[in-house]
Formats: sequence, structure tokens, C-alpha cells
Amino acid sequence: MSRRYSKLIILIMTFVFCFVTMGTVVASESKQRIYDDANLLSEAEVTKLEELAQEYSDKQETDFIILSIEDADGKDIEKYMGDFYDEHGFGYNQQHGNTAILALDMKERDVMLMGFGKAEEYLDAERLDLVRNKITPDLSSKNYYDAFVSFIETSSRYMEFRPGVNPENPLFKWWIQLGAAVIVAGLIVGSMVYNSGDKVTTNSRTYFDDNNTRMNSKRDIFINKTVSKRRKPSNNNKGGGGRGGGGGFTGGGRSFSSSRGKF
Repeated sequence: MSRRYSKLIILIMTFVFCFVTMGTVVASESKQRIYDDANLLSEAEVTKLEELAQEYSDKQETDFIILSIEDADGKDIEKYMGDFYDEHGFGYNQQHGNTAILALDMKERDVMLMGFGKAEEYLDAERLDLVRNKITPDLSSKNYYDAFVSFIETSSRYMEFRPGVNPENPLFKWWIQLGAAVIVAGLIVGSMVYNSGDKVTTNSRTYFDDNNTRMNSKRDIFINKTVSKRRKPSNNNKGGGGRGGGGGFTGGGRSFSSSRGKF
């Protein structure tokens, strides 16, 4: 093969590579992740949320989708979200791939979170419950933008922990770790200071002569008596609350983790 043809082939391959790369970038940047059908956000807020969702989607290789609707067309919100995912084929890595979705049904005041693919494993029902409980006060106060930001950032942070670990465990808090380090350091230093002085070689037995000491008398004195009372437990628990987490399958047969409640 002549040098001229070799240069031509290299030029064509370079052009194809650049074209494919640019196409991928453009496709990623133009991907819609915020579906504010209930008009809860301003245009500026939608733009900022799209940028935030793209940033964290790239970070976790998981699409973060937000959906608000006036009503679910007579469907339950779980059915509506399942169909929404099936029809749009969300997924960072592939069609119907890694996706975390937050949806609001304004008519029923329902809030539901779902995790697919990697998000199903790293955002299981327990973690989605934690996320939902965190954003619900903002939803109830109509601070929708803050709630959506918190959903994306908190979900991304939870995905940094391996599955099965409670990400809100106090031991993971930096100030707890700092306090524990200070206490351990204090104990070590205290022990070193304590052992650095002269050791005491005498005690209460040092000057006691067992052979020439006798007990002449013994007397017990009754001082008082203490009685403790405890209420018998009653079986009248009438507590309520959100429906909590779970999971299931969409109409298209795709499994997911979930958490739902009211706001």
C-alpha cells in the first residue's frame, strides 16, 4: 500500500472518530431529564436542573429523571411511572438502563421514587425512603426546586456507599469521626502521663498485721427499702404515616425499587 493511500485511510478514520465523538456529546447534552408537565418550575429553574441532572448522571452513570404531572390519567402513580419509563426507555448506559426517577402527582399529592438497573441496587427501598423523607417537607412547602435538587444530590451521595450500608449512619459523619479521634488521642496521652510518674508501692494492706488483728463484733444496720413500679404495656397502637418502600415490575417486565408517600 502506497504512502498516499495510508495517509488517506488515516484521514478518513480520524474524521469518522471525530464525527462519532461529537455526535455522542451532542446527544448527551441534548438529553431531556426534567419533565415539568405540572408547571411547577420557572424556565431558569428547569435549565439549572437539567445541568445539575446531567452533571450527576455523568458522575454516577445513572440518569436522574424528574416528572411532575397534574394527574395520572386515572392510573395509579406507580403504573403511570412504569409506563413512562417503558415508553421513554431511559438509561444512562443503555435503553431501559440505569435510571432514578422522582414523580409528583399534584392531584393526588403523591410522591414516588423509583430505581432501575444500578439505581435499583444502590438506591434500594430503604435508601429511597430516606430520600423521600428528606424532600417531603420542601414539597409540602411548595419549594419544588429545592426538593428536586435535594433528590438529585442526596441520591447521588447515597450511591457512593456500597449496597446494604445505611448512608445516614452517624459513624459516617465527619464530625463524629473527628470527635472519636480526639477522644482516642486524649486517652492515649492521658495514659502516657499517668504512667510517667513514680509508682505507688504502698496500699491499705501494707501496714496491716493479719496475725495480730481480731474482729471483736459485727453489726448490720437497715437503712431503707425502695419499690419500683412499671406501667403494663397496652396494645392500642393507632399510628399512621407514608406507605414506605418496596419494588416490583413495570408493564414491560422491568424490575425496580421504590418508595411512595404523600406530600
